[in-house]
Amino acid sequence: MIKTKTKIKITTKNTIERQPVPVLGENYKVKIIYKNIKIAKIDIEQKTIKISLPNKYKNTQNDLILDLAIDKMYEQIAKIEVERAMEKARIELKFAPEDYEIKEIKKELGRYENGTITINPKVAMFSKKIIDYIILHEYCHIKSKTHSKTFTKLIEKYEPNYILYDNYIKSLGYTF
Repeated sequence: MIKTKTKIKITTKNTIERQPVPVLGENYKVKIIYKNIKIAKIDIEQKTIKISLPNKYKNTQNDLILDLAIDKMYEQIAKIEVERAMEKARIELKFAPEDYEIKEIKKELGRYENGTITINPKVAMFSKKIIDYIILHEYCHIKSKTHSKTFTKLIEKYEPNYILYDNYIKSLGYTF
């Protein structure tokens, strides 16, 4: 689940704006709309995430519900973007992992072990270029388990600016 210090602004009786969240490297506004519905709904349009919640949640502290909705959105976006990046890496490198999964990993964006690449759904916060790099990084671990010279030569062959990506990801408190 994302951890944010929520800043909420009430705009109308039935609408609340929350601090923006990153999606594919760009910030999106978040609007919570209370409606006469039974099930929560999330829509994205014109750089705005609209979360519709049943009226019964109007007077409750629903930060947890909102965080869960955004996490679910990240999972859905990650499924699409990781699949795209995996296919791109497979074609470029001409090899692939036995399997991959999208699953929350604390403080890590990706991991390779036992033939499986695991990708954190939070990658959906980052641009497609960063997602491509994270996938490339994990693919290179198929050939070299550690960050050895072999690994460095392989990753540098496909991404000469890998150090910039590594430093950016580390500056945000993530590892892989």
